[in-house]
Amino acid sequence: MGGNQTSVTEFLLVGFSLSPKMRLLLFGLFSLFYAFTLLGNGVILGLISLDSRLHTPMYFFLSHLTIVDIAYACNTVPQMLVNLLSPAQPISFVGCMTQTFLSLTFALTECLLLVVMSYDRYVAICLPLQYSTIMSWRVCLTLAVTSWTVGVFLTVVDMVLLLLLPFCGPQKVSHFFCEILAVLKLACADTHVNEVSVVAVAALGLVGPLFIIMVSYGHIVWAALKIQSAKGRRKAFSTCSSHLCVVGLFYGTAIIMYVGPRHGNSQEQKKYMLLFHSLFNPMLNPLIYSLRNREVKAALRRRLEKETPL
Repeated sequence: MGGNQTSVTEFLLVGFSLSPKMRLLLFGLFSLFYAFTLLGNGVILGLISLDSRLHTPMYFFLSHLTIVDIAYACNTVPQMLVNLLSPAQPISFVGCMTQTFLSLTFALTECLLLVVMSYDRYVAICLPLQYSTIMSWRVCLTLAVTSWTVGVFLTVVDMVLLLLLPFCGPQKVSHFFCEILAVLKLACADTHVNEVSVVAVAALGLVGPLFIIMVSYGHIVWAALKIQSAKGRRKAFSTCSSHLCVVGLFYGTAIIMYVGPRHGNSQEQKKYMLLFHSLFNPMLNPLIYSLRNREVKAALRRRLEKETPL
């Protein structure tokens, strides 16, 4: 650092380049989406906790996925809503780094949980007679803890390299939250190593898990096609359809953001892509699982019937 450089104690989140009327409209719309996200994931989590019929490995992992979705949305959306009402909101350096750390941790953990859920479906369909032995509660707990631990570890790699950089200005983060690539642009040093690290971690957390998921579903499709009855094949595919929808939504935007080419998409376009990733994905996940899952709908029906007085 040169002698005329000073340490940055806070950043300004620029947010979106929109008119005041559009900001107000989006504030109302996104507030509604945020409420649906919390409500939908909260309902799924509550049903899994209260209904003993959902105390299975599949729904154990789904409960962790809902926790990640709630936490991810709570980490980014409130700041975005404030920014829509009052642009260029300041955020402390510590607050910005914390937000970056949490967003990366939750995103990477979700990647790994989706892999674990695909493995659970693989065992259920390809090795049904051994399912209870392979997917014991001890194994399920180990897989869940491992997903969180690896997510935190990969995030720490990026964060250590980020915190070693000097920040001396400018202070404006061209995003609606402290996204790591947007923060890197403000460093007063060469960030090539950091950018390589971000891509490498994203490849490990996105491309690797996606490959494992594809292999798992390749085996699942092959096993399902061997089932003689059409009803049996439909049941096998229906148990996986919800998970496949979530995988497609999550990995599609994430890979374009962090593993795809650095050119071809403007900064503003990437903001909207990450908005979809951080706001709409957590909101859509409970809808996908509830609308396409008979067991979840049955559990909700039982709870409503129990609560409704005769």
